[in-house]
Amino acid sequence: MSVHGLLVAGGKWRCFPISLRSSLVHALHNSCCRKKSTAPEKIIPSVGLCDENTRESGNALDKLFSSEQQASILQVLNTASNKELETFRLLRGRKSINIIEHREKFGPFQNLESLMNVPLFQYKTTIQVCNSILCPETRGEKRKFQDNRLLRKLIKPEIKRERLKAVNSIVSIVFGTRRIAWAHLDRKLAVLDWQQSECRQLMKGTYLSSVYLQEISSVISKMPNSDFYVLEKIGLSIQNSSRFPVVLHFHIMEAMLYALLNKTFAQDGQHRVLSMNRNGVGKHLDLMVGDARTSGKELVKQLLAESVLKEEPRVRFPSDKIVRYRQMFAATEQQRAEEFYDSLLQAVAFYELAVFDTEP
Repeated sequence: MSVHGLLVAGGKWRCFPISLRSSLVHALHNSCCRKKSTAPEKIIPSVGLCDENTRESGNALDKLFSSEQQASILQVLNTASNKELETFRLLRGRKSINIIEHREKFGPFQNLESLMNVPLFQYKTTIQVCNSILCPETRGEKRKFQDNRLLRKLIKPEIKRERLKAVNSIVSIVFGTRRIAWAHLDRKLAVLDWQQSECRQLMKGTYLSSVYLQEISSVISKMPNSDFYVLEKIGLSIQNSSRFPVVLHFHIMEAMLYALLNKTFAQDGQHRVLSMNRNGVGKHLDLMVGDARTSGKELVKQLLAESVLKEEPRVRFPSDKIVRYRQMFAATEQQRAEEFYDSLLQAVAFYELAVFDTEP
């Protein structure tokens, strides 16, 4: 509250003459300024000092580990190189660099408490780091963590690994501006069916929902029952206003496919429709050039050839259907039917990344 406010609140301000009021305000103002200017400056402790709370945390920290455990942790902290420190997941990046820099500037760590003087190390973080040094992750655990993290980026919504491991067949769906393609593959990567449908009425007029509903429902009616229906997720930016009609189209397609597929093939109230990142599939199949994905036509052509020439091909095309699929492929070579190729490739990537955890 201001000086004037304090006096008014006291109820006595109006009793003073105007000249005296002015003098009082001026005197009080100078007094406040002198108090501010003569106040002691805040002293920031040096890196080697801890405040009372930090020291209490540090003392508690030392009590959490036996003397043998503390010696083991300090041995790592005082001798490990930056590369060796980064083998511990919690010390990757800036934390390992900060440890090295602190060690070079102040010497070896004398106790676990001193680790909290390093930037980015709070009490809880320090406990987690000490535990990770005592019980480092095995190679299998590291890979599992990395795989789970990559899988969360690749597939939405998140599905328990148990369900993914138990998959018997999937339908992989890729849509464009004029076409919807889908491939039905089992867990042996055998192609059970592979189709594409022309949808020439889409993106005409004012994006009539009835037209989208009719076209998409017609395609879904041809699809078989399967464990999962995997939609290609395209990360198109709407910052470029010229792309807005295409972005709107893709959002409508994805939303309608998601809703109609879940309604048609609903089972036990569980998600059966997934979105799979397009560029994630491209990276797995070596189809990326920088940030752009190239055509998968040549890879599909190679898979068709290997199905006949190799005893253990990457993808199996049934002998009674291989001729028809090769004819379909030949008919699309001049049409830039990327949706047709990508529906098959997305299914392959889904099995190899999400179900089998293997690289080709």
